[in-house]
Amino acid sequence: MPTDPLPRDEDAVPSAGAKEESAPAPSVLIVDDEEGIRNFLSRSLERRGWHVTATGSAEEAALHLERHCVDLIVLDIALPGRSGLDWLKELQGAGFGGDVILITAFADIDTAIEALRAGAADLILKPFRVEQIVSAIGRCVERTRLQRENFVLRRQLAKRRGATDEIVGRSAAIARLRALIERVAPSPSTVLIEGESGVGKELVARALHTRSHRADRPFVALNCAAVSADLVEAELFGHLRGAFTGAKEARKGLFYYAHGGTLFLDEIGELPLALQSKLLRVLEERRVRPVGGEQELPVDVRVVAATNRDLKAEVSAGRFRADLFYRLAVMTLRVPPLRERGDDVVELARRFMGVLSLRLGVPPLDIDASLEAALVAYSWPGNVRELRNLVERALLFGEFPLEDLGLSVCAAQEGDGGAGGQTLAEVEKRHILAVLAGCGGNRARAAALLGVSRKTLDRKWAEWGV
Repeated sequence: MPTDPLPRDEDAVPSAGAKEESAPAPSVLIVDDEEGIRNFLSRSLERRGWHVTATGSAEEAALHLERHCVDLIVLDIALPGRSGLDWLKELQGAGFGGDVILITAFADIDTAIEALRAGAADLILKPFRVEQIVSAIGRCVERTRLQRENFVLRRQLAKRRGATDEIVGRSAAIARLRALIERVAPSPSTVLIEGESGVGKELVARALHTRSHRADRPFVALNCAAVSADLVEAELFGHLRGAFTGAKEARKGLFYYAHGGTLFLDEIGELPLALQSKLLRVLEERRVRPVGGEQELPVDVRVVAATNRDLKAEVSAGRFRADLFYRLAVMTLRVPPLRERGDDVVELARRFMGVLSLRLGVPPLDIDASLEAALVAYSWPGNVRELRNLVERALLFGEFPLEDLGLSVCAAQEGDGGAGGQTLAEVEKRHILAVLAGCGGNRARAAALLGVSRKTLDRKWAEWGV
């Protein structure tokens, strides 16, 4: 067995270790009690664009992990005090999510088997060449890249069940929106999408992404209203193990998974004020700090936000930061409600009919002239989402449940001369209360049928003082 532990540097670097354009540079922690090894590895890896920290013992490394995110550890087995193998087992038991590459000058088959059982990604003997370490790190980086892609794809598949990417419609309002999307998509600027709940704001965000230079990178979406205020920061920026109650292992944030692509923040108006300032800082500096950490990580993400609130009014009321509003609203796109889109509602209904009938395995239903008139006349408080839910229920029932969704109210009002003297808000209130009554007062079920969020329904309830 060679006695000289110093590796030999090589100029040739295999492509497996090359820095990826689509992912942040990996952060590497070197743990070795020999200063020569630490310095040599630090210089070799830093030249390749990786973030490197070097420590001389497991105790120092453990202190570093308490405050910093690390993707990978290069760990010597023979350390003073606690051995590298023992510390590796402790890391695995504590839920460390990164890879560990073990290095050693003395190893036998039993040591190798024990290292692999303990969870080591690789075992490299000293003296080693630089390409051995670089190749091993490259394999770990590639595995992490695949995990990122799987994470993003799972979220996208869950969100796009029964959906279509195409912006359907020929109305003047939709034509204007399409033209703006084509103009804005290629720029790197942030975009604020405004519109009522259910109009298809995420569809517009996806259109911006697919028509941009980031189209082959991830599109990651977060509904800010669907995550508790205590957890949304960790969801966005990631967190270290023990950063808060229940944080049993370190996790990457959505900014990490969206690196190189687009991060869509739906219902941005629900973001807590304390977090708004942190998001503003990320947008300005393009760096994120995980919860519980001190290290800032660079990110390359285009942020597209959406809201169903009047953010200018929220700013005036002190519920939304003015500086964040102006930073987000570099370009503002308004998605028209379905009631302003005329015959688009019929085209959308036919499109949903085709997509959903295939998914449900049932024959499509006919949409005759009288049904077309009823669909166009209805006010659609739940917008496109409500229409989609109506079509799905119609396919399940075998006929359109007009009575259940209050379309008969529209017909009755037309017979009285249009709106029957009622304002749109009054029609909306009457319809929502009718659906709620049909659900036996179950707000969650009523919100699902209306195609709005439970928070939106609760807000309406509070406004009416019912």
